[in-house]
Amino acid sequence: MKKITNAYFNELAFLTVDMKVRPPLLLRWMFPGTTWRIPEKEKRVYITFDDGPIPEVTPRVVEMLNKYGAKATFFCVGDNVRKHPEVYSMLINNGMATGNHTYSHLKAWQSSKSEYFSDIKKGKHYIGGNLYRPPHGQLYPWYIGFLKRNFSKVVMWDLLSQDWKNDLSADDIYKNVIRNVRSGSIIVFHDSLKAWPRLETALPLTLEFLKREGYSMEIIQ
Repeated sequence: MKKITNAYFNELAFLTVDMKVRPPLLLRWMFPGTTWRIPEKEKRVYITFDDGPIPEVTPRVVEMLNKYGAKATFFCVGDNVRKHPEVYSMLINNGMATGNHTYSHLKAWQSSKSEYFSDIKKGKHYIGGNLYRPPHGQLYPWYIGFLKRNFSKVVMWDLLSQDWKNDLSADDIYKNVIRNVRSGSIIVFHDSLKAWPRLETALPLTLEFLKREGYSMEIIQ
């Protein structure tokens, strides 16, 4: 049997992780102990945002969330919090939850173990909350023990909006969500400059749809 090294795991994972709207079961199986969906009997979803906070986008996202009575969880990059502490404070003051997305948006598959863990710990100096999400969804199963000792949940996703894709329209992003959402879905958006051209239109449409369909939009705890 071939030894499961970092390089071999990367080969397997790259065949699976092509950032589909909904992750395949094999991908969920690869990362035991992580949270992909929160089972709910009631109509409740968990909207999340990655890569902020930044002053150009994050305040406008929060304004939209407040308009629809929605709460969300923001997985923040530590360096962005360092540069924009007032935007981070705005998230907290508006009742949003925050989680660690490393200090410098480091990719696990392109970094050494020590470098990756050090970057996560550095992020903890700036980011509150007890949640972690790996940038680009990149992780090794043998890293989960360390993460679980430092965070209450390692949060992945049930539904990717794909809002970062330049070849998609705002309508594509909206349809990705409304066609795949279900009770307990953890939905991923990005409060980033890259995503904003689509998010600006897709997010309010999505929030309106979810509210109309009777979903409550809550933070992850």
